[in-house]
Amino acid sequence: MSNENNEKRDPLLCHWADQMADKIIKEKGDLDSYTCASGITPSGTVHLGNFREIITVDLVVRALRDRGKNVRFIYSWDDYDVFRKVPANMPDPDILENYLRYPITMVPDTTKRNENYARHHEVDIEQQLPRVGIAPEFLYQASRYRANRYVEGMKKALQGREEIKKCLNEYRDDAHKMKDSDVYWPVAIFCDKCNKDTTEIVSYDGEYGLTYRCECGNEETVDLRTFKGAKLGWRVDWPMRWNEEKVVFEPGGKDHISPGGSYDTAKLVSKRIYNWDAPVTMRYDFVNLKGVPGKMSSSKGKVIALPDALDVYQAEVLRYLFAGTRPNTEFAISFDMDVLKVYEDYDKTERIVYGVDKAKNEDQFYKEKRIYMLSQIDGKIPETMPYQITFRMLTTLLQTYDFDYDRVIASLGDVKPEQEERLRRRMACADFWIKHSAPDCAPEFCFSIRNDGSKADLSGDMLKAVQRVRDEVVPKVGSYAMDKECQQAMYDIATELGLDAKALFTALYQALIGKDQGPRLANFMKIIGKEKLAKILSVY
Repeated sequence: MSNENNEKRDPLLCHWADQMADKIIKEKGDLDSYTCASGITPSGTVHLGNFREIITVDLVVRALRDRGKNVRFIYSWDDYDVFRKVPANMPDPDILENYLRYPITMVPDTTKRNENYARHHEVDIEQQLPRVGIAPEFLYQASRYRANRYVEGMKKALQGREEIKKCLNEYRDDAHKMKDSDVYWPVAIFCDKCNKDTTEIVSYDGEYGLTYRCECGNEETVDLRTFKGAKLGWRVDWPMRWNEEKVVFEPGGKDHISPGGSYDTAKLVSKRIYNWDAPVTMRYDFVNLKGVPGKMSSSKGKVIALPDALDVYQAEVLRYLFAGTRPNTEFAISFDMDVLKVYEDYDKTERIVYGVDKAKNEDQFYKEKRIYMLSQIDGKIPETMPYQITFRMLTTLLQTYDFDYDRVIASLGDVKPEQEERLRRRMACADFWIKHSAPDCAPEFCFSIRNDGSKADLSGDMLKAVQRVRDEVVPKVGSYAMDKECQQAMYDIATELGLDAKALFTALYQALIGKDQGPRLANFMKIIGKEKLAKILSVY
């Protein structure tokens, strides 16, 4: 209930999504069901900025459900919008050019994968959202409009068009206000003959009869109860659907939620025309991108979508990025070296949750635990703590074992069966990052072990030093108590031969991977193993 005492409040429910859930319950009362909404026009690739709205709603939905509330999470595809622009990343743009001004559901999918252009982009996100534990109820506005579901909503808008005009003018300065003499129609028409929205309304009979003419020459009077081509403009469509679906929460981008923006206008229309109090809202900010590999961005016309992010971030870590950042804060999703830091931060939170690391205080513990819980795909904390291994170490192991996941797991030796699935997903991300991101942002991370009998160009005392490392140090690899003991043994060999220790390490890297540097040498040698090391160095 909304009036519960602070003493009874679960200290775990302390996240910004929990605060929003409390606000919704307080403002809207104790309802049988709470409808939370999100939506977008599928006019192109659904990118990570769009995903921020989806996950913002998902987090609030989870917070409401954690309070025992029944929640309906709807996601509207505004696929009855107009096809305005040919995108850069679809084939046969000359074909698409012919469909400008059509509803996007009537534009062909030139990839020939789906039944139309809109569906192509809808499917891409619908198939990916389950990977991050998001499962909204999808609503398709083209089919709803064409089924005449919104005829009464359009009738109310047409009958109240002068009042809507006042709502639209409310926050406009004098230079942008519609004049009393200006004719305003809240409904737009797709021509029944040419399918384009190049139409103008001529007259309205006050009930369901609407007359329009099109640039193509077609003119006709239609009955809104049976005609398929009418739809509300989005500034009226939005509040009409709030009432239709009984929406109590919907966030918006900062351009819509700014004072005097489209939300404020829609709020007026919602109350004055549809007698529905606008939903509780919150602003979400932009998501920036950092260090995106060239190949990744060019394939989608410089747009990064959810599956691209999931190539680099395991689902829990991607959710963590959003759950751990207030929606009204701008932040960047990185694909460069910062990826390592993001994984480290997530793992630190995980250790606090499982008591491996101590939180500074009780408040921090609950905060970290709640963020971790909301980061999980199913919203539950696993009974067994997931296997922790740094992203950086995984890149080393994967390259050492030729990207054979089974061998990597075997080398670790202590992975429990219930930890394996999540570890394999992290390995897949490290695999992708080292192959596609690291060559641009961290080439020093990339290596390939010499398995072909090839040799580095070594001679004189440096050759002797490498031979001594092979004969004196390698047999003991794995038995040194600490890496620094192994390191010291190699330093001693360099000193005895009058060599610079750094030069010896460079020679060893050249002998092992054909590069001047690589992973920390003593630990790297332990990972490779003395048998394999002996074989690689046997050619000297």
